Parts: sequence; structure tokens; C-alpha cells
Amino acid sequence: MSKTLFIADLHLHRDRDDITDLFCHFLENDAIGCDALYILGDLFEVWFGDDNPCPMIKRVSERLKALNDTGVPIYYIHGNRDFTIGKRFCKQSGMILLPESKVIDLYGTPALIMHGDSLCTRDVAYQKFRKRSRNPIVKFLLLSLPFKTRQKIAGDIRNKSKASNKKISLEIMDVTQSEVEKDMKNAGVQLLIHGHTHRPDRHHFDLHGQPAERIVLGDWYDQGSSLVVTKDGMSLENQAFISPQITD
Repeated sequence: MSKTLFIADLHLHRDRDDITDLFCHFLENDAIGCDALYILGDLFEVWFGDDNPCPMIKRVSERLKALNDTGVPIYYIHGNRDFTIGKRFCKQSGMILLPESKVIDLYGTPALIMHGDSLCTRDVAYQKFRKRSRNPIVKFLLLSLPFKTRQKIAGDIRNKSKASNKKISLEIMDVTQSEVEKDMKNAGVQLLIHGHTHRPDRHHFDLHGQPAERIVLGDWYDQGSSLVVTKDGMSLENQAFISPQITD
């Protein structure tokens, strides 16, 4: 049966081999033969340049390219953790880099896809950081720094983000419904698919007097998570780890 897969928020990191193993298994099994694979951001926990020599990144890139070589198109949208992933990495991994939001056709149904961080407008401090960090000049200057310097900056940002999130309420870090409806109206769709919030669910509401739906993808911290779309419907599915989790 034809199917299209969506995943997000894997947060791959060299200290979590269990997630990397599960993702590689997913690429070599679940994703084989699918019509397309969409990765909606935060594939990696942190990213500081396409020149990163990390063996884990090389392994993931090779598995992605192997899937693409079988004929499966792979599309990528930047997340808030890996928004500096560039054309070099995408090319060597067989991925097509999409803009921050994109309307696609899902078996006759138009759908708006994005990472989802732009929808969290109540987190004012983050939105200010997001605007600054996405500036092309800022990105160029950042990526022009020596690798070790970029590595340290990325690590500092990651640690500050974790500390900040502990102090912010879950409500503030969630999407703003008015922003959801505005983006969907502007795109002319009744279906939105995104990640970022780590709260997998299907939300139903009225838009233009018609039924609308917002589907949130899950993260991969405790299990794999994907959205499977076929001509007959959609379902959020989980995948169990295939190796013991690494704990401190």
C-alpha cells in the first residue's frame, strides 16, 4: 500500500546510540518503498556545521542516502536545533531542503507542513532569538567561525535552552491557536502537520466553518514516533527501541 511518512524531533546525539540505531532501522525497514519521507526538523540535537566529522552523523547520512538511492524522496525542514543544516549535508544525504513552511499534496488533500516553533508565539523570548538567529548574515558569520568555536557556541545555546525551558510553563511553550489558524488560512488548507512541541496528538477544530485538523508529531526520546499517511487515512504510530537505552 502506498504511504507517506512524517517524523520530527529525533534529536540524534552521539550519547544516544539507541535513538540512532532505531532511526537506522526505521530507514532500512519502515521507510523502504514509501512514496516520500518528510523530516520536519530537529533531526539532530545540535548542529554547528556541515563539516562536523562525528561518526554518528556520517552513519545517519549514509543511511539516508541509501534510502534515497532506492527511489524514496526525502524532504527536510529545519528545526530550532539544527537550522544551520546546509545544502552540502542535504546533498550527501539525498535530502531536499524545503522552506520553513510548505503546502504539499497528500493523496488529494492539501496539507501545510512545518517544524512548528514559529507557532509558539507566547514564548516571546524564544521568538526574538529565532528571528535573530535565522538572519542570513548571522548564519553566515556563525558558520564562518572555526569549527571548535562553533561547537562551543552550539553547546552553550543548547544548555541555555534546556535551563530556560525548565522555567517556562508548558502552556507558553505550546502553539498559539490563533497563529495556527492564521497560517492555515493564509495557506488555504484544512490540515496542518508539525513537530516541535513533543506532544503527539490530533487536534480537531473549525476553520472557515469547515472541519480542520492539526497533527502533532512525537519526539524520539523514549520511543520512535511517526505519522503514516495513506489514501485511506492517517495514524500516529510508535516504534520500540531495538537496543537497551543508555542511562547515566
